[in-house]
Amino acid sequence: MSQHGEARSRDVGRPVNGSGSAARCGPRGADRTVAGVSLPAQPSESVPHREGHAGEVSEEEFRGALARLAAGVVLVTAHDDEEGPHGAPAGMTATAFMSVSLDPPLVLVSVRTGSRMDELLERQPLWAASLLPEEHRVIAGRFAMKGRLSDRLLFQEVPHIRGAATGAPLLKGALATVECRTERRVAAGDHTLVIARVLSAALPAVPGGPLLYYRGGYRHLA
Repeated sequence: MSQHGEARSRDVGRPVNGSGSAARCGPRGADRTVAGVSLPAQPSESVPHREGHAGEVSEEEFRGALARLAAGVVLVTAHDDEEGPHGAPAGMTATAFMSVSLDPPLVLVSVRTGSRMDELLERQPLWAASLLPEEHRVIAGRFAMKGRLSDRLLFQEVPHIRGAATGAPLLKGALATVECRTERRVAAGDHTLVIARVLSAALPAVPGGPLLYYRGGYRHLA
């Protein structure tokens, strides 16, 4: 749902995605990157197929269909060693995040090619993901917003610690956190699929359910 600035996310897009994706992952005003695909804020109930393109889905049809796939929301983070004398944190809201393999433990996140987060993860193999609970809706929105403040400033308002394995920010109050090391990058249309090995995982005792992204907005389990 789902970077440093454009969000830097330029990645987030409506929850992919910023540096933030998440398609873009994101609600209204969100940068269009966060779930590997752009999801409209209010998909129409019925979208006519383009005439003369038999067998080819239209962009509107694709967006409308994928908007009806509920997705979990995560904050993808990394420490940018090249940002300032001591480096700086970067984050991107994303919904295009999933497990890939149990043995070895692999996960995948989709980021918009050329986005802030894509550029960062190309040179920084260590990163993390915090699985957001429903009460972190505001945080998800901030890291998916176009033209937002710098990530350095945003993280000053977000309780977090730096991961021991990656140095990436791990949100306090997250449902779970995973620290990862990139093993492969795959070009996929206008996005890059980043496949990474999970180095560590934490399961804090947090009440409540997950934050979800569905049909252009953040939701929670009833």
